[in-house]
Order: sequence, then structure tokens, then C-alpha cells
Amino acid sequence: MIRRIINFIFDNSVLLIAGAVAALVWDNVDPASYKHAMHLPLLLTSHIGAQAAAGGRVIDLHFLVSDILMALFFAMAGREVWDAMLPGGALNSPRKAATPILCAAGGMIMPATLFIIGAACFGRLEELYKGWAVPTATDIAFSYMIARIVFGGGHPAVKFLLLLAIVDDALGLIILAVFYPQGTLALAWLLLSVGAMALCVVLWMFRIRNFVWYLLGPGVLSWLGFALSGLHPALGLLPIVPMLPNARRQRIHPGWNFVSPADSEQFEQQLKRPVEVILGLFGLFNAGVILAIPSSQEATVAVLVLGGLMVGKPLGIFLTALVGTKLLRLELGTGLTYRDLIVAGCVAGIGFTVALFVATVAFKAGSVQDAAKLGALLSFLAAPVGVVMGRLMGVKKVAAAADEAKEVPLA
Repeated sequence: MIRRIINFIFDNSVLLIAGAVAALVWDNVDPASYKHAMHLPLLLTSHIGAQAAAGGRVIDLHFLVSDILMALFFAMAGREVWDAMLPGGALNSPRKAATPILCAAGGMIMPATLFIIGAACFGRLEELYKGWAVPTATDIAFSYMIARIVFGGGHPAVKFLLLLAIVDDALGLIILAVFYPQGTLALAWLLLSVGAMALCVVLWMFRIRNFVWYLLGPGVLSWLGFALSGLHPALGLLPIVPMLPNARRQRIHPGWNFVSPADSEQFEQQLKRPVEVILGLFGLFNAGVILAIPSSQEATVAVLVLGGLMVGKPLGIFLTALVGTKLLRLELGTGLTYRDLIVAGCVAGIGFTVALFVATVAFKAGSVQDAAKLGALLSFLAAPVGVVMGRLMGVKKVAAAADEAKEVPLA
């Protein structure tokens, strides 16, 4: 019984929800102690992060969680994207990948467009334009979980949504790296990340299979490269993700026979639960928002984010699917209908984790950031909307095959 409860907690991102709820309660009951705990100093360094040029920065709890530990979360997301692109992966075939890739792009462009148009209509474009990427995110774990509730585990819409969310993650990582650098760029430091990739090759040569060594050596080196270059350090492990031992790579280079399928899966299996704990801490130190009657300016930001996710996402996905199938002659996939795509688009409107993260890097701490985070938190309303839309559209559940993996993707 206890094991079932523990499995449920880790498989359904309960820690992230609990962290977010705890942050909301704590920040509203005692905001001073919440801010004090978030910025509790742990270490003073003169050479890490965007403030290096200013003579140093304090490594506090917020930095530890959001910039250091969250690197493992984004590494997990990057691994899913990379695995999907390898031989046998869902995105390896252009024919299989074309429609979800197109829909993912549409599901990001439309929310960003609505956000920019809305900000311009309210006369706040100059102030808010940096937040255009906040409503472009899709939370894979939650959207996948709700999709299984709406469609059933065996419905093709579930796999379609998963592919779409993986592509969404990939594009989101590019957006973070390109549009949200942390301070003045000094890209020469990225040579450290290049050196980290070379060090991975050395580890291959010595037939080292345990991913921990890749994280402690090349991983730390690559993270430092991102931190010193001005790029967001939470993305610092991405360069070494393609270099981790992976059995699928053997189909390209059969000589790398020291990697077994079990080795290639250990990265996700052993990091899944620690990363869930990290997500709980991320929610705790990033979801704090004062729940008061917002001013008209604050409400505007929350509405723009929420509208982008809950209106822009499904609209963008549906319209690009129409363009792809009617004009480009692409295929939706066996068993998929336009009604399914509308419902899947509603479910994809759950931004949550990544939307919260982008809100914290797009805006400085203050009322605007709080309002953007509130919009990201409220995007979980897309879950009941998706369930209701599924019933209205007459979606029929399809049970999963007996041997289907039941584990919810983490990132």
C-alpha cells in the first residue's frame, strides 16, 4: 500500500503540485519569510553566472534550484528529444514526425502572437514583449497524464500529443538559449561545453557506462561553460545529452557494443525520482504569488498568459493541422480526427512547469513576474477544459494494450 502511494506521488508529479501549493500558502501567509528562505545565501562566488562581470554573486536557494538542479530536468527533456530522433525513435521518420512538428510550431507561434497583439492592444508592448514565450510551453507530464484520462491509454491522440510536446520541449530549449540569455554574452566560454563533449568521447574510449561520471565530469564542465557565457545555466547539460551512452546509437555505430539497453535507460530510471523532488523544490521557490485582487495592469499580464495557453494553443494546433493536411498533403495519423486534435490542443494548454520557468527569466521579480506566474499556474484549468471538451466532442476512450508501458514521461 505504501509503495503504491509512493509510486502515485512520483508518477503523477504530485511533488510539483504540492510545492506550488505550499509556495502559494507560504507567500500569502508570511511573504517576508518566504522571500528570506528563497534568497538564503549558501555561497559567494566571483565567477559564476550572469553577475560575474559585476564582481560576483551570492548562490542562494533559488539559484541552486532554478539554475543548478533544474539542469537535470532540462537534461531529461533533452534526452527524450534526442532519443526520439535516433533510429527507431518516433521523430526519426520525416513522414511520422511532419504533422506533430508542424502542430507544435503552430501551437507555439499562435500563443506568442496573441500575447504580443494583446500587449499592443493594452498599450504595454514595450513593457511586456519579453513575456511572449511564457504561453508557448506545454508541460509534458501533466498533458500526457490528462490525455490518458480523456482518450484512454491506447488512443492515437495520446502518442500524437506526446510527440507534439517533445517537439515543443525542443523548440522551448532553443527559445530559452537564444532569447533569454542571462547577462552579457561571452560565447567564447562555450568552448568549455565543447571540451565537455570531447571528454565524453574519452569516457566512451574507456568503456565507462555509468552516466554519473558523465554528469560529474563533462556535465559540470558544460554547465560552467553556459554559466560563464551568459546563457541560462539550467540548459548547461544539453550539450552532453547526445553523448551519453545509448543503445540506439549502436545502430549507427555497431562498434559501440559496450552499451546495453539497460545502460541506455539508467539515466532516466535513476534520475526520475530525484528530478521529481527537484521539481517539487522548483514549485516551492518559484510559484509564490500574492493572491490578492489584482490591479488592472497585473490582471492584464495574467490574462495574456492564460489566454495564450488556453486559446492560442488549441487554435494554433488545429489551424496548422488543417494547413498540413489540406495544403501540404500531410497525414494526421491512423485513427486521428480533427475533433481529437481540438481536444488534444486544449490539453496541451497546460503550461505549468516550463511556463513558470520562462516567467521567472522573462521578467524581473515584481508584480509583472507574479502576474505571469499566476497565469502559468492557472493554465492547469486546461485539464478540466480538456475533459469537458472530450465529452462534448464525443471522444471515445481506447484502452491501452496489456503490454503498453504505463510510466508517465517526466519532462
